[in-house]
Amino acid sequence: MDDLLERLAGGDRRALSRAITLIESTRADHRERAVSLLSNLPDRQALRIGLSGTPGVGKSTFIEAFGTMLTEAGLRVAVLAVDPSSTRSGGSILGDKTRMERLSRDPNAFIRPSPSSAELGGVARRTREAVRLCEAAGFDVVLIETVGVGQSETLVAEMCDLFVLLLAPAGGDELQGVKRGIMEMADLVLVNKADGDLLGPARRTVADYAGALRLLRKRPQDPDGFPKALPVSAVSGAGLADAWQQMQDLADWRRQQGHFDRTRAAQARHWFEAEVRAGLLAQLASGEARRRMDQLGEAVAEGRAAPGEAAAEMLAALRG
Repeated sequence: MDDLLERLAGGDRRALSRAITLIESTRADHRERAVSLLSNLPDRQALRIGLSGTPGVGKSTFIEAFGTMLTEAGLRVAVLAVDPSSTRSGGSILGDKTRMERLSRDPNAFIRPSPSSAELGGVARRTREAVRLCEAAGFDVVLIETVGVGQSETLVAEMCDLFVLLLAPAGGDELQGVKRGIMEMADLVLVNKADGDLLGPARRTVADYAGALRLLRKRPQDPDGFPKALPVSAVSGAGLADAWQQMQDLADWRRQQGHFDRTRAAQARHWFEAEVRAGLLAQLASGEARRRMDQLGEAVAEGRAAPGEAAAEMLAALRG
């Protein structure tokens, strides 16, 4: 463990891969080692950027172009891509590195795809811990690519400093833009594929969403002009430098105003409570609790007990 921690702190990408594998393991002995590792990480911070968008909007293409631009500027970039898991087999393709062929060969980049494993919210259960490992390994920017599930995909906002929403040209109007959920979380809305024949539709989409964002209630963590919508092209590279500058300006303002520290403290508390809830649910899956759940479940299925009545009895047994 000491050797792994030392190599991880030295920026060894192989050690980082091993550490992420360790924290994603569900074995009890591995979890014990993972908690020990996480408790002894060096105190380093990277800019955490969450990236969401509908499937097919070009998230992987954008990340490769954007990440390459950052590495060429001398920054070390880590990409944590969450791949949807099958509800039938439980497997995942984990093909994001294939899509990011150029960035995956960059010595200043690290790409790690992980399965969502039926977790809701667009991220994997251990993604936040993987972010901490990437920070400990000395990466300057950590990009978190979600699975792309739609308007309820807001959990990534609880583990990042900036939340970027990617949209496609002609992807909606002002009414679509003012819908609550993911739009309320976005710090920056980027309309991708703003090139060629789609340049005109992309500009109209930017205008629609810019108007919608002005209608949303201004948040205390936003300076004047944010959140905002911008056109970008992952293929031609147009707009990427401007988008990065906007991210830096917003991050700098939040640091100066103290929002960074307050937000990260609130996020840490959120994940503490989430870990407690997950642990309680895990207790229902084993031992006497599992047997009692099965008994009550059969009673409900056979009509001998109402779901609410059986649930109350189960909760009373847990309290006892």
